[in-house]
Order: sequence, then C-alpha cells, then structure tokens
Amino acid sequence: MSGTATAGAGAPGRLRSFDPVRLADLEYRAWVGYYLRQWPRVLIASVGLVRTGFGLGWFRTLYGAWLVLRANQLWAPYPDNDPPRATACMQRFYALVARAHGEPADPAKAAELEVGWWRQHREGQYRDGAHANGDAPPAAELVRSLTRLYCYLYNEPEEALRPAAAHRARAMDLSDEWIRQGCRPDSPLLPLEHAALVRSYAALLAAVHR
Repeated sequence: MSGTATAGAGAPGRLRSFDPVRLADLEYRAWVGYYLRQWPRVLIASVGLVRTGFGLGWFRTLYGAWLVLRANQLWAPYPDNDPPRATACMQRFYALVARAHGEPADPAKAAELEVGWWRQHREGQYRDGAHANGDAPPAAELVRSLTRLYCYLYNEPEEALRPAAAHRARAMDLSDEWIRQGCRPDSPLLPLEHAALVRSYAALLAAVHR
C-alpha cells in the first residue's frame, strides 16, 4: 500500500488515506473468523478490508478478497499448510493492486514480505514457552517483519513505521492468548485486541498520510 501517481497535487494518494478505525474493525473481524474457521465471515471482512484499504473497484475488490481468503485457507493448517500456494495467491493479489494503482513495483516481493510476517507470527505462536500477558512486549522479529513490509509498500523510513508494526504485533499477542484461553466470545482480551489494531492503523495513517 503506497501512494499513487494519480493523486492531485498536495493530496494524499488513495492508498495513503484510509479510515483507521474501520480498517481495525474489519481486521479484527477477519482474525476472529480465521481462528474460528468461519470462512464466510473472513470473506466478508476481507471484502471490506480490500475495498477500504486499497480503494479498488468492486470487481477487483471481490476478486482480491477471494485471493486473500484462499491465501489464508492455504496458510491455516498446522503443521501441514501450503506456504508456496499461499504466497502465490498474495502475489496475484498485489499484482491486482499494482494494476489499479501502479504499486507495489514488485508484487512477488510484496507477497514474500507479507507471508514472511505470517511465518514469524506462527513461529512465535508455537514456540516453546511462548505466552502473552497484559504487559509483555511483542516479539521483536515479528515487529521487524511487519516493519519491512510497511517500508516496502509505503517507502517510508523504519522509525516512522515501527510503531504501527509494534501495535499490530501486540494485537496478535492478545489474539494468541485469546486462542489459548479457549476463544471465549466474552473474553476481555477481545476489546484489547481491537484497541491495539486501532492504535496500529492510526499510527500507520500518521506515518504515511502525506
């Protein structure tokens, strides 16, 4: 997600102007649906994420949401998931974005970085002794992976984008703890996860909105 050449002088590109609360709510819904394996719920949230976050027309939005859903379904099984096919789906997704907005320049690189943070997160989920609590900082390597993706997509310095990555990684930690506690729908962890995602997208908007 980076600025487009079609934006008016002095105006932010379409991919640098988004509603952080709306995006956070959609990603939260997608994550809950993913871990409950409620794929229709994930698809509905993905439609909103693609439309709100990438500003695609409806045909590309629906196709892009399906690609994201397939990538997540291919990634989801543990330990027998399919990273190459998941990455291929994300490459097709970023190629779709590139056709609409002219960026990212290399959809294959964007997909590699995207699935790279998925891998870092999964390794943290299943690492011996991994356990989140209310005050624990997010895993440093996950934050670095997210920051690398943001740097590539937005072409902004690491120090500007790292806070958004850290808040998003913290949301993942809370989601992981919610899973360990049995995915209770009334868990107090869920609003904390949602709030961390709002902070993440607000920080991302502050870093890239120019």
